Amino acid sequence: MASTLSSSFISPALIILLVYLSSSSNNLAAKHTYSASHHHRHHNRPPFQNPKLQQAYNALQAWKRVIYSDPYNFTSNWVGHEVCNYTGVFCAPPPNDKKIRVVAGIDLNGADIAGFLPDELGLLSDLALIHLNSNRFCGILPQTLANLSQLFELDLSNNRFVGPFPYVVLSLPSLQYLDIRYNEFEGPLPPQLFSKNLDAIFVNNNRFSNVIPSNFVGSSASVVVFANNKLGGCLPPSISNFANTLEELLLINTSLSGCLPPEVGYLYKLKVLDVSNNNLVGPIPYSLAGLAHLEQLNLAHNMMTGIIPMGVCILPNLANFTFSYNFFCEEEGICQNLTSNGIAFDDRRNCLPEKPNQRSQKECRGVLEHPVDCFHYHCGGVRGSSAAVPPAMIPAGTPLSSPAMAPGYV
Repeated sequence: MASTLSSSFISPALIILLVYLSSSSNNLAAKHTYSASHHHRHHNRPPFQNPKLQQAYNALQAWKRVIYSDPYNFTSNWVGHEVCNYTGVFCAPPPNDKKIRVVAGIDLNGADIAGFLPDELGLLSDLALIHLNSNRFCGILPQTLANLSQLFELDLSNNRFVGPFPYVVLSLPSLQYLDIRYNEFEGPLPPQLFSKNLDAIFVNNNRFSNVIPSNFVGSSASVVVFANNKLGGCLPPSISNFANTLEELLLINTSLSGCLPPEVGYLYKLKVLDVSNNNLVGPIPYSLAGLAHLEQLNLAHNMMTGIIPMGVCILPNLANFTFSYNFFCEEEGICQNLTSNGIAFDDRRNCLPEKPNQRSQKECRGVLEHPVDCFHYHCGGVRGSSAAVPPAMIPAGTPLSSPAMAPGYV
């Protein structure tokens, strides 16, 4: 159940950069006209318009030397001093000096380039964005990226980067969009990540493990995607500290366990909540009935029990409600006929009487005879501790994962 919101995310940095580029293009055209009538002065010009462009040349040439596969020849014209004409390189005036041009953006999305990121990238101190989605860059991120104090967007998704979480990104003061999904990063996620002034955090489809940080102290993020990692543990109650900004929270297939905390219902701006394909137990918190902006709710492929509360079914903006492959035993009021309320739903493989495609009585009895009391259910801080699902609640043959994940941004 992927949201369409993130797929249509338009970066403010990209808009700003385009405005800069439009302005600088007019200036560049005027310079070309001037040059045409004064071509006899060309030999007096230095090879670079300013020292920053010379630094950019040094950085880009160092980068080209560690690129060992470029099937579409994106970097074939990375020669000569006119770095602003290189494919994928964009120049614009910096905020503090409108009279010069610097390398403000690098966009190599979809280039299928293989190579490394050299230390010399730290010379590109005026970069506002780096887009390297869908390449074959590998290795670890250089610590010199800490010099990119203007960097607003960093998209390294769908590459082959390795190592622990790249702590260098935490030192970037201007960063607001971080996308490192579909790589090979591993180990724990640092709690500091969620106290940064970030609008979007995509860490899904890596090898992150341990647990979700328990001490969220507040965040500006509107989108957080943890999906397809092995984090384990419970969703901490401190998730409520995202209340003022969070619109999309995706925890698909993260080995999440325990009960869904009522504090999720405090995320009053939430539009998408997906906790499918985990080991969640217990009932749906009644607090979810307060999520007036919620459009998509996916609880599928867990071991949740109890009733489907009417307060959730009458949410004014709810369009899709999936709670299949659980052990729910009752639907309140209009929840029995969500179609009449214009809501797409999936209620298969539960314990709902008189509904088709439900579990057998034997499967249901094995779980419903051992109800979970979430008020006394203590979530351990380490995987494999008391956060684990009680063995008595796992009937034989219970599917714990979906046969196919929905396409989209996870």
